[in-house]
Amino acid sequence: MDSQRLVLFFVFTMSVFLLYESWQRDQQSASRAPAVVAATPTPSSTQAPQAADPAIPTPAATLAPTPAPAAPTAATASDGGQLIRVETDLYRAQISTVGGDLVRLELLKHGGTLDRTREFVLFERSSEHVYIAQSGLIGKGLPNHQSLYRAAATEYRLADTANELEIRLESVGDVKAAKVYRFRRDSYVIDVKHEITNTTAESVPTHAYFQLVRDSKPPEGDSAMMPTYTGAAVYTDKDKFQKVSFDDIEKGKAPYPKTANDGWIGMLQHYFLGAWLPRDGEPREYYTRQVPQGLYAAGVIVPGGTLAPGASAALSMPLYAGPQEQEKLAALAKGLDLAVDYGWLTVIAAPLFWVLQWIHGWAGNWGVAIIILTILIKLIFYPLSEASYRSMAKMRVVAPKMQRLKEQYGNDRQRMQQAMMELYKTEKINPLGGCLPILVQIPVFIALYWVLLASVEMRQAPFALWITDLSVPDPWFILPILMGATMIIQTRLNPEPPDPVQAKVMKIMPIAFSIFFFFFPAGLVLYWLVNNILSIAQQWHINRVLERAAKQSKPKS
Repeated sequence: MDSQRLVLFFVFTMSVFLLYESWQRDQQSASRAPAVVAATPTPSSTQAPQAADPAIPTPAATLAPTPAPAAPTAATASDGGQLIRVETDLYRAQISTVGGDLVRLELLKHGGTLDRTREFVLFERSSEHVYIAQSGLIGKGLPNHQSLYRAAATEYRLADTANELEIRLESVGDVKAAKVYRFRRDSYVIDVKHEITNTTAESVPTHAYFQLVRDSKPPEGDSAMMPTYTGAAVYTDKDKFQKVSFDDIEKGKAPYPKTANDGWIGMLQHYFLGAWLPRDGEPREYYTRQVPQGLYAAGVIVPGGTLAPGASAALSMPLYAGPQEQEKLAALAKGLDLAVDYGWLTVIAAPLFWVLQWIHGWAGNWGVAIIILTILIKLIFYPLSEASYRSMAKMRVVAPKMQRLKEQYGNDRQRMQQAMMELYKTEKINPLGGCLPILVQIPVFIALYWVLLASVEMRQAPFALWITDLSVPDPWFILPILMGATMIIQTRLNPEPPDPVQAKVMKIMPIAFSIFFFFFPAGLVLYWLVNNILSIAQQWHINRVLERAAKQSKPKS
């Protein structure tokens, strides 16, 4: 098997794997999607969510449990809520006065996936999609995400001269409590705080819960050739990064520790992340569960202690809601950067991204950075590539002798194989010599695939001319066609297989696999195109050198 066939086999295997993985994910999503999700009410100023709200979590015994709150009264559930609109330098948000839920969050610095003229929507509550942030207090008579709040205004905007914006919601009822959102300039971290004063004559044990609730619908733009993970994730220092899929939540699987003194919990989707970030050293209980209306919750419970009569307390939690920018995530919380999941090749992908990011800082263009990285990788693998191309060049030189053997032995495959092995031995050719370099480079190719697929820095990053987004397929298929042309050239530079069927297949395969690359990110196709061009130049040079040497070594008649 020569290296060209090995490359094509690899591309075929990878493509089939991605298609199967996507099909399996779609089948699972279809089996999970209940019809009642569509009945989730669209938020309005006169209608509050009812059945779609998940149950209030109950803390485990390890966190000094308190009785679960009584179900909200019919008056509370039927009262109308209002939408509070918030705008900062990074967000356009909506907060409902029912529960103080964060029900919509647009990222102003990121365009929509399918419509780049609109802002990307991370949180949303509509008849088509549910992904919201909720929080509340656990304790008798304490407000939760089904309780009503009121605010001083219905619109808030971060002033040009201000660095912070605070939205304060006061609870409606006998308990004196407030829920406070604090947005900061140039920050995707939102502080959520619950303030409470015990106005009763008895001591009140308190807990607070913070959760993200969403359906299992994958983000828009998810394609068959680029399957990505959508679901919950938990990180603790002891058990590290753990994904908790929607299937795991349905089955009640908990591959993460339920109690800890560190870590975070969140919901992941392609390029973006919502995560609650409890402060290290404070006890907490993590939980995931399936809740009514086909929704899934991932959250954390923290203890607030027992409040004596007249005493006050505040329970707060930072919420990160934004892009998966690795450097910023790593600075916020330990292990948060692992949300950018490169899979089992992280050990290769992480350094590749670091180098790519460093080149981009100098070049200022991600496409140019990919080209330079390709050249660097080619230089690193040059000794191996040279050995591979020399092996193929020798095979090309002895191709006439191979043809004579074929004519001599006809359909006697056994004798043909024996004669070929003798020829290889005489000419000092290793027929597998071209395979090892390609095998070594395959992990690099896969790792770079995940870098280009998972790194939000590549999202909507332009290169030149018609390539306005390196993270999606070429809209005009020009790069895949050029790559297919380079594969044809490489095929012609390689020795033709002695088997006529194999020879025909090798001529068709470059065209066939160019079609597969129609669905790959343009950045990955750019990498492979540049790699092919460099390989062609190297192989052509080595072929000329060996062919010239072969002519000079022939005895003169």
